[in-house]
Amino acid sequence: MKLWGGRFREAENRLMEDFNSSFPFDMRLWEEDINGSLAHAAMLGKQNIIPPEEAELICETLRQMKEDIEKGDLVLSGLAEDAEDIHTFVEAELTRRIGDVGKKLHTGRSRNDQVAVDMRMYARRQAEETRELVLQLAEMLQQKGRENHPVLMPGYTHLQRAQVVTFAYYMDAYRQMFLRDAKRLENSRELMNESPLGCGALAGTTHQLDRGQTAEALGFNKPADNFLDGVSDRDYLIELCSDFSLIMMHLSRLSEELILWSSQEFRFVTIGDGYATGSSIMPQKKNPDACELIRGKTGRVYGSLMGLLTVMKGLPMAYDKDMQEDKQGFFDAVDTVKSCLEIMREVIRTMTVNAEVMKKSVRQGFLNATEVADFLVARGVPFRDAHGIVGRIVIACEDKGCAIEDLSLEELQTFSPAFDDSIYEYLDYQNILNKGIKKEILL
Repeated sequence: MKLWGGRFREAENRLMEDFNSSFPFDMRLWEEDINGSLAHAAMLGKQNIIPPEEAELICETLRQMKEDIEKGDLVLSGLAEDAEDIHTFVEAELTRRIGDVGKKLHTGRSRNDQVAVDMRMYARRQAEETRELVLQLAEMLQQKGRENHPVLMPGYTHLQRAQVVTFAYYMDAYRQMFLRDAKRLENSRELMNESPLGCGALAGTTHQLDRGQTAEALGFNKPADNFLDGVSDRDYLIELCSDFSLIMMHLSRLSEELILWSSQEFRFVTIGDGYATGSSIMPQKKNPDACELIRGKTGRVYGSLMGLLTVMKGLPMAYDKDMQEDKQGFFDAVDTVKSCLEIMREVIRTMTVNAEVMKKSVRQGFLNATEVADFLVARGVPFRDAHGIVGRIVIACEDKGCAIEDLSLEELQTFSPAFDDSIYEYLDYQNILNKGIKKEILL
């Protein structure tokens, strides 16, 4: 019989049972559900809402169930075809083991606040685990940069060579993005860390619950202030999916760079064999599939965010069954972003930086042109005039097939008498990076 079946004259249609069941996907909340039930049962006993000895029996049995699942003696997958969700399964298994005492666990609790506390605990844990993976990737980017210090490379705007930077500085740009992502996850975790347990279906219960006790036992900062909000809020899942989407955007941008850099046209880096694939017909191919998959999966995480926003956009207070649709999208987003972070960390760790190719690209890109303009400005030439002079120098170099630093002083002075021998110090790429204003680029 269903936990709610007493009000119904007829059994639920089997088609509706399958349609209504969330057990196949919310079974992953088993640990959170048992932990939440342990805290609730202990509180019921302490408050003498149920006899303390019965509360202890419930807790002891729940702990045994947890151990059985961890050891594989109680296998959830495919186990309970009739379970509506993980919450009803845990209670049914508890009652099977200890009889009617198990039925007292749900005193003063609704599935509405039960699922809300389970999801908050699960989301909180996933935020912590994802943040750790983000920080590991940030550290790997820094490490790869230091391993290749002081390799020079072009910096780009409009995908055109613009100014010289170091490879380490380029890696640090992505590191900064991921450090902000880690901070966002930390902020989201702090904001969500309020316990909805004890909110009941929407307006609490007449039982004298100690919500502070359960909140503390489960590691929450405090109980939720408003019962209605406590059971109907899914802001924290949407916020985390937004954080995940930003992480994936940054991963996708980095992936795009690596895809370009590993092409024959760039050859800046070589992707490790363990994170590339080949072609079934073209034996020469080495495809950066790890990066391409990350780039593709970004849209998948964006979809989870939009799905959650759409589910929640028109719901009245408090709980509505629509909210069951919060889980699959969030679970998929969590799994996707965590796997992408792990793969990208290893892609960075195993890739080879082709320093000589980067250096050659710097030399071919007139990346010291801005410094030539700065040189002229320092000698009294108005910037707009200096800009035009250097533009004409670049055209001349393109026609001649040489770099600016290959021009003789006499040739440079045909463009402006302000040039003298010291210009060649300005033209040297290492000197450019050694100047005080750009020391940070060296890392």
